[in-house]
Amino acid sequence: MPRAVTSTSRKPKTKSVPTSSVPTWADKTELVGLVFDLEPTVSVSLYSQYSIALHAWFLKQVQQIDPKLSAYLHDGESEKPFNISALSGQLVASGKQLKLEVNQTYYWHLNALSQRVVQFLKLWLTNLPKIIELNGVSLQIKQVSIAHAPTTYSQLLQSPRQQSIVDLSFISPTSFRRKGNHFPLPVPENLFHSYLRRWNDFSQMPVEQETFLKWVDEGVIIHQHRLESMKVAAGKRGSVTGFTGAISLGLSKVALANTEFTQLFYALVRLAPYCGTGHKTTFGLGQTRSGWLAEQKSAIAEQLIPDMLAQRIEELTEIFTAQRKRKGGERTDRIASTWATILARKETGESVKAIASDLQMPDETVKTYVKLARKALKQENNS
Repeated sequence: MPRAVTSTSRKPKTKSVPTSSVPTWADKTELVGLVFDLEPTVSVSLYSQYSIALHAWFLKQVQQIDPKLSAYLHDGESEKPFNISALSGQLVASGKQLKLEVNQTYYWHLNALSQRVVQFLKLWLTNLPKIIELNGVSLQIKQVSIAHAPTTYSQLLQSPRQQSIVDLSFISPTSFRRKGNHFPLPVPENLFHSYLRRWNDFSQMPVEQETFLKWVDEGVIIHQHRLESMKVAAGKRGSVTGFTGAISLGLSKVALANTEFTQLFYALVRLAPYCGTGHKTTFGLGQTRSGWLAEQKSAIAEQLIPDMLAQRIEELTEIFTAQRKRKGGERTDRIASTWATILARKETGESVKAIASDLQMPDETVKTYVKLARKALKQENNS
């Protein structure tokens, strides 16, 4: 029997837009957050790493309208000027997949962090497609609303401070890269390094990173936290150890003496819901909200299956990495991770075509990797 699970990620209070109209904003806008109300055309099963397909669908929309922006989003070496969420709403775990029910509404967030992307969204919304296609799953776009108000970086910086202690909630698994590994803790220096990178890339008001982060390390205080770690399959390959939960932050008296950095600190807190936290935010990780959302405290329901997939990917990666090192294989880590991701997803019942599309590989290459991975796993089991 499928087990019904209700996502704890509820639709936030948003500025509703009538179905017959679309959100709009001033041309000077540099940041905006949108939420899409989606309904499946029929009850259907959705494979667990669907966020890759959401990512690809959005980039395809950009490519069709603005090829130059598309090339920048694909190949640009700077921070990505957008991020997306996973779906939230009433989901049903059915075997190793997620079941979406007809007549149920699901919510998808899309945030833009640069004026160029914001201008694209404004144009795109005037001729928005009616359907999101995710490898054979059709989701109707019923409505688009503003989730995070249109603003500019200058307005974030100049906004008056309303309280000295601020709360941030991490509603999807969040992680940082540190010395080549995942680091699943919201240490203030890591948090604000994450936000400052986006600020320096897109605000046109760059700040000297080392000095500011030293001030953060010495003066930002964690007053309270409620956190839980989890492992998820994220991005195109491998798994990530991340955290969800909430944290309260404030500044020491010494830190408050630096008024310039204090102003930037609060601006970056206001930036967090737009830019997300940590890495792989363009695949649904690091979704961040202002305030203490205790009811969303830990495992979001739709992460249950990805967590199982992540554990299997990690298990297979360790096996394949050890094998290749014994044989003196080159590019060990990347190949082991690729084989593990493909085989783990194939074991969940995903088609070769869907996996190949997500990983941007030829179907035949994926088939070959499945065979090689199964052969390697059989050898390991027989040894």
